[in-house]
Amino acid sequence: MKEQSLYISIGEINYLKVARESEPGFYLQSKDEEEVLLPNIYVDKSRMAIGSIVEVFIYTDSEDRVVATTQKPKAMLGEFGYFEVVDVKHYGAFVDWGLPKDLLVPLSHQKRHFEVGSKHILAIGLDEETNRLYGSQKLGKFLSKDISKLHKNQEVSLLIMAKTPLGYKVIVDNSYEGMVYKNEVFKPLHIGDSLIGYIKKLRGDGKLDISIKKLGIKHSDDEVYSILSKLAQNGGKLPFTYKSDAKQIQEAFGMSKKSFKKTLTHLIDTKQIELLDDSIKLL
Repeated sequence: MKEQSLYISIGEINYLKVARESEPGFYLQSKDEEEVLLPNIYVDKSRMAIGSIVEVFIYTDSEDRVVATTQKPKAMLGEFGYFEVVDVKHYGAFVDWGLPKDLLVPLSHQKRHFEVGSKHILAIGLDEETNRLYGSQKLGKFLSKDISKLHKNQEVSLLIMAKTPLGYKVIVDNSYEGMVYKNEVFKPLHIGDSLIGYIKKLRGDGKLDISIKKLGIKHSDDEVYSILSKLAQNGGKLPFTYKSDAKQIQEAFGMSKKSFKKTLTHLIDTKQIELLDDSIKLL
């Protein structure tokens, strides 16, 4: 268990000490002795006792009281996620972010008015006057342009933010904006997808060019790319197998039948494609 948190921080994971038990639940305490309620619904007395440290997320409930929960939202303060709209009011919309109290996206933080059932990439912010967490579609103010600590070929987490004529805008490591160019995409991508990528270039405008395959590839990786990109361009499925004609393989993928079979075996073993009776299919 991690060390007890110094302060209670809204919108984040906190490690708090069980200070006392009450009728509505356990009161948890930070090192500065500030307290917050963990309601009974989240109390597990088999692993929580007076003096123990528990991991909780802090937010405000439907009555704007600061409370703790053992549940985790889909994204926390300063992070980004893909959320579905579950209700719309005259002052904003509510999205499902994985907690009992839905997250408000005020009208001022919507580029266009949301509709129930629509999904959006949002950043999680905090109104310091009310202590309320909120969602925002205006992502720019939450993204950093200080990329000085990043380096080329660094592995990073990606969230697909938008599709453009150039390719896909991505949020990199929950902090930066990047671009995956369409000519380097070898599998279907959709807004809201999470995946791993690699920094290809650090740009002067504070943005990043991203590759979804490691840089410095060998020739065999080019053959992998050839098959995966061709699959992606054709709906994820192609009428090729180990028994396919050598000439057709050469025309479609630019490689020999021997290389094709070797690459197929690699892609199947690494669970990137599935071999069917009469075709190959992206997983």
